[in-house]
Amino acid sequence: MILVTGGTGLVGAHLLLHLIENGENVRAIYRSKNTIQKTKSVFDFYQKTALFEKINWLEADILDIPSLETAFIDIKQVYHCAAFISFEPKDEENLRKTNIEGTANMVNFAIAKEAEKFCYISSIAALGDIAAHETHITEETDWNPEKPHSDYAISKYGAEMEVWRGHQEGLNVIIVNPGVILGPPKMMTIFDEGSCEIYRKVSKGLRFYTLGSTGFISVDDVVKTSFELMKSEIKNERFTLISDNIVFKDLLDTVSDALKVKRPHIHAKPFLMTMLWIADSIFSTLFFRKRSITKATAKASYSKNLYSNQKIKTALGTVFIDIHHYIKDSAKL
Repeated sequence: MILVTGGTGLVGAHLLLHLIENGENVRAIYRSKNTIQKTKSVFDFYQKTALFEKINWLEADILDIPSLETAFIDIKQVYHCAAFISFEPKDEENLRKTNIEGTANMVNFAIAKEAEKFCYISSIAALGDIAAHETHITEETDWNPEKPHSDYAISKYGAEMEVWRGHQEGLNVIIVNPGVILGPPKMMTIFDEGSCEIYRKVSKGLRFYTLGSTGFISVDDVVKTSFELMKSEIKNERFTLISDNIVFKDLLDTVSDALKVKRPHIHAKPFLMTMLWIADSIFSTLFFRKRSITKATAKASYSKNLYSNQKIKTALGTVFIDIHHYIKDSAKL
């Protein structure tokens, strides 16, 4: 049997669907029963409702040792998708506890229960820092602790260190580092976090764009490639998963067209982004509301990072879905 954590999130829900479609027996853990409805909504969206009933759901928490004892019964493979995503400074402790300690717990149980293989869904945020002579960030790019990193990036990097520790103790592991993961636009009605927020902001009439860039990938490609790696003889490797390096303005234009709304038309230069996150910080503090933009997200919006996906293409011959086509086509579903 296969164990999936984070099965009520965007990646985990799509992974569960993909595993079941491929004849796998799966167990998914959840913390709150009402969140299971999100996963069911994904199955309903793809008209695969009957397959949802094949999931073996179990209440458990990656931070609760006794519950994991039950979750790991008869488990042969693990996909660890669960993570806490936040770029707010106040969430530093929760980020480290969930992403690092939670991953350590999963690794420890996988070793103790002699799991055959362990897949960790990480992030390009945990990849290294590009040097002056480099053009693209790869799996071999060195992490520079002297450079500034978001608390989220640090927590994902720390989680990867726990996975590599597991490898040193005899566990076969795979780490994938996806770029910004995009699902169909209608997923914004199901999920609150991550890339769905991009769709939500654009649908409400986002006015600003930036000229930074990063790597993007469809959720379909993330789960398909992770599954292929786990089924293969490849082990103890990490792979960057991106379809394309895309300028944010180009992505926002594509999303706007797919949603049939006006394109963002005001160029938010770095100085303006700095003013916006400072103002947002003040208002959030005064009115006790969630931050809509942080220093980390402001910086990311105008940073021009390029990532290489050559390693996974060489290993599996992977051909990724074009992101612009994916957004346009999936918006019609």
